[in-house]
Amino acid sequence: MHRSTVLLALVAFLFTLCLPGVIAQQVQISSKLNPQVEKILGEISARNVEATMRKLVGFGTRHTLSSQDDPARGIGAAWRWVKAEMERYSRESGGRLLVAEDEFVQPPTNRVPREARLVNIVATLPGSQAESKDRIYVVSGHYDSICSPQSDTDCDAPGASDDASGTAVVMEMARVMSKYQFDATLVFMAVAGEEQGLLGATHWAEEAKKKNLNIAAMFTNDIVGNTLGGNGVRDNARIRVFSEGVPSTETEAEARIRQLNGGENDGPSRQLARYIKESAEAYMKNFEVTLVFRRDRYGRGGDHNAFLQRGYPAVRFTEPNEDFTRQHQRVREEDGVKYGDVIEMVDFPYIAQVTRVNAAAMASMALAPAAPSGVSFKTSRQEYNTVLTWKPNAEPDVAGYRVVWRETYQPFWQRSVDVGAVTEYVMKGLSKDDYFFAVQAVDKDGAASVPSFPKPPPRPPR
Repeated sequence: MHRSTVLLALVAFLFTLCLPGVIAQQVQISSKLNPQVEKILGEISARNVEATMRKLVGFGTRHTLSSQDDPARGIGAAWRWVKAEMERYSRESGGRLLVAEDEFVQPPTNRVPREARLVNIVATLPGSQAESKDRIYVVSGHYDSICSPQSDTDCDAPGASDDASGTAVVMEMARVMSKYQFDATLVFMAVAGEEQGLLGATHWAEEAKKKNLNIAAMFTNDIVGNTLGGNGVRDNARIRVFSEGVPSTETEAEARIRQLNGGENDGPSRQLARYIKESAEAYMKNFEVTLVFRRDRYGRGGDHNAFLQRGYPAVRFTEPNEDFTRQHQRVREEDGVKYGDVIEMVDFPYIAQVTRVNAAAMASMALAPAAPSGVSFKTSRQEYNTVLTWKPNAEPDVAGYRVVWRETYQPFWQRSVDVGAVTEYVMKGLSKDDYFFAVQAVDKDGAASVPSFPKPPPRPPR
């Protein structure tokens, strides 16, 4: 190619970058990495994860209907130990971590043949900013386990990956993060009864709904321990995050609006999943967060469903290659195949990495402002520009706002522009016909909120 042609092409390219609405900037959660988040990730220990998991597996079984009184075996011994560990973390944090038993009586169901006492262990780290402390981020793992058949309450059910691994993630996060301050409130929860129908998570989520708690996001970690799948593939460099697009609680009226304007891929949980990927990968350069755009594995479910069904944004973390000979199986060997969810099959350094993914995303959210409210298009008229409006945030440290956008067929935000301390912004040359938009709040330290997807403008009164 002739040199003059190359120069003309370069000039033309640079000119397009200066056009209104065309910003040569990749989306970023923060303008710089937060030193507090980096310290937290550095303190997460694979050795502690291993010790926690070995203790949980050592209870023999954690079946919901196993012994509650045996000091060494069964569900009762497990939840008492988890509580004692959380209380130790509280002492080490100067009493800032508030540990409680969320106990309830579960009536008989098709999976629970008799009335049962269930106990969730809930450790709360209150937020330090008055305007943010009512905003709550929840992370959970279920500490119960089963073998096959699930009605057998006495057989060995080590439940190493399902779900001592998720419980270890939660406990290690609580141990480390309780020593730090966050604007918003964090809840670290080990729940019971997941294998019998999400019982513990459902109870806590329902109580949260009754109390009108502001659950801004919920993570559940369920089966996050194995790196060698039943398909023979070993993968220790990524984690799957499942998220629903259309909210479970969408009304008929909301569905009609969505069908008219789009947004099937932009529900609150999908925005949360994108944020997790962007924030975690900013801190962890050699670990990938793989987003799976569905609520859960095919035909299956987890504790995040209990929150989704009550209108809370929630996602599930699960290892990339599951081994189905491990899950819910009686420990045995048949025809040379070993069955059972045993400790020998889990990867402790990998689980520590999963813990770091959770911690990076949750810390980033809890240090950032709330997602902007009232985000809307100013008009529904057909225009060549797009005008976005939103309500101002209440936090005193908000420095301004960021608009992110992408082409409608793209899964992730492609571009962003910081627009300053305003509540209205014109995206020149970008039509809402051809792009999806969202707005983030950004504080003085550069921490950005989860993006808020705009709603159509309110109709004028007739």
